Amino acid sequence: MRKGVMRPGHVQIRVLDLDEALQHYTDLLGLIEVDRDSQGRVYLKAWTEVDRFSVVLREDDSPGMDFMAFKCLDEAVVDGLAQELRAYGLPVEEIPAEELTGCGRRIRFQAPTGHFFELFATKEQTGKWGIHPSNPEAWPRDLKGMGVQRFDHCLLYGDDLDGTYDVFINILGFELAEQVMDPDGNRVAQFLTVSMKAHDVAFIKHGEKNKFHHASFYLETWEQVLRAADLIAMTDTSIDIGPTRHGLTNGQTIYFFDPSGNRNEVFCGGNYHYPDYPPITWDADQLGKAIFYHDRQLNERFLTALT
Repeated sequence: MRKGVMRPGHVQIRVLDLDEALQHYTDLLGLIEVDRDSQGRVYLKAWTEVDRFSVVLREDDSPGMDFMAFKCLDEAVVDGLAQELRAYGLPVEEIPAEELTGCGRRIRFQAPTGHFFELFATKEQTGKWGIHPSNPEAWPRDLKGMGVQRFDHCLLYGDDLDGTYDVFINILGFELAEQVMDPDGNRVAQFLTVSMKAHDVAFIKHGEKNKFHHASFYLETWEQVLRAADLIAMTDTSIDIGPTRHGLTNGQTIYFFDPSGNRNEVFCGGNYHYPDYPPITWDADQLGKAIFYHDRQLNERFLTALT
């Protein structure tokens, strides 16, 4: 049962060189820089997003994800979920308003897979970039690079999928849209949604906690994904796989790396999900086709290159 969590709100990503990373995320992906803070963090947004920011870059000695956040309907939802998380036995950290510029108070907890997540309800709304809210044009004419439309989801690797499933399904109100099962009936991949999307966050079984596979950004058409591939080649950006289609989620996709080694995805299309839809199940021996529908073969780097 959905409990008032609406959508992914932001992700904070660690990068080794902030200037290099910023060029990648703005000039290639087409995110827009909107702010910097006293901690040296840079705030970015995609052009269709109404909230002030969705991606935060922080320079550090190691790449990866600091945390992913979800926006809730209101502050009462945040309070209620914080109480449920504590009752479940998870420590909850209260983070004051404006610790992230333009964002209200957040609560942060660590999932059983080791990843940190946040819940919040209030963030300054600055509107779509370059689009007036009255009689809007179709798109802004000064977009750079791929012109990604939104931060869409993260794929994360960790050990305790069952515990994290329990938290996201039974406390946060997510639903299971797709899964991969091994021959013993264990879930080794879970794609969770709190919307109509194929997934808002996904987890893959892995021996280590708190590993980051990718942050994904949405494009509208397959032609835009192919254009993204051209831009990846033109800029000598390290490519991982694609353009291709997933079996899981049915999205059309390409994967590549930022200069720090964090993986990005841009994609279009994909399945949709309603609350009455049963989960789609893939067998683990069909994982090649599930991940790379056309080649039907696993790519070792795709499975093992993590930050």
